[in-house]
Amino acid sequence: MPNGSLNSFLFSKSEDVEKLLDWTTRFQIIRGTARGLVYLHEECRDRFIHCDIKPVNILLDGDFSPKVADFGLAKLVGRNFSRVLTTTRGTRGYLAPEWISGLPITPKVDVYSFGMTLLEILSGRRNLDLTRGNILGVVDARIASEVNTEEVRRAAVIAGLCIQDDENQRPSMSEVIKILEGTMEASVPQIPRSLQVLAGQVDDNDSCSQHVSIANGSVYTK
Repeated sequence: MPNGSLNSFLFSKSEDVEKLLDWTTRFQIIRGTARGLVYLHEECRDRFIHCDIKPVNILLDGDFSPKVADFGLAKLVGRNFSRVLTTTRGTRGYLAPEWISGLPITPKVDVYSFGMTLLEILSGRRNLDLTRGNILGVVDARIASEVNTEEVRRAAVIAGLCIQDDENQRPSMSEVIKILEGTMEASVPQIPRSLQVLAGQVDDNDSCSQHVSIANGSVYTK
C-alpha cells in the first residue's frame, strides 16, 4: 500500500502538511473500513472476527482507500454459531469490555474497536491520550474549520454507539454504514461508563447521564 498505515498519518509528529488528512479523506477512510468489516462479518462465505482493528492495521492505497489488514488474531465464526471463546487478546485501548472480562466474543468486539478507531480518526489523537483530557472535544482542531458538520455528527454518534459497554447496544457494521450514509437515523448515545471511569470523570458507582452532541463541528456534553 503506497501510503502505508492510517496510524502514520493520524499520529505523525511531522509538520509536513501532506501528512494531515483532510475531512473528506478521513470520512472516506471511515466508510471504507466499515465496508470491509461488513464483508468480514456478514458477506464473506466464512464469517470472521478480525480481533485487532486499529489504525496501524488499516492500510491506505494511492487514493487513500483503506484496506483492513493483519489477520494474525482473526477468528473464524461458523454460520451456526454466534460466539467464540478465545484467550487471544487484541490491543489495549481497543478492547471491548466483554473481552477483557474473559467472556466469549462476537463480531461486536470489532464494532467496539472500530468505534475507538473512529474517535482517533476524528481527533487525530490516540484514544488513551484522549481519555486523559477532554474526551468529548474530539474533532481535530487542525481541520475543524473545513469539516462537513452533518458527516461529523453522524461519525460522532456512531463512535458513541460502537463503544457502548453492553454489546447488545452496539450497532452491527451494516447498520453503521446506513447511519454513515444517512439512510438510518440513530439516537444520541450515552457516554459508556467504562470510558468515563477511565477518564476519571466519574466514580465507578456514579450514574451516567451525559450525552454526546454536536455544535459548530465540535463535540461537547450537555
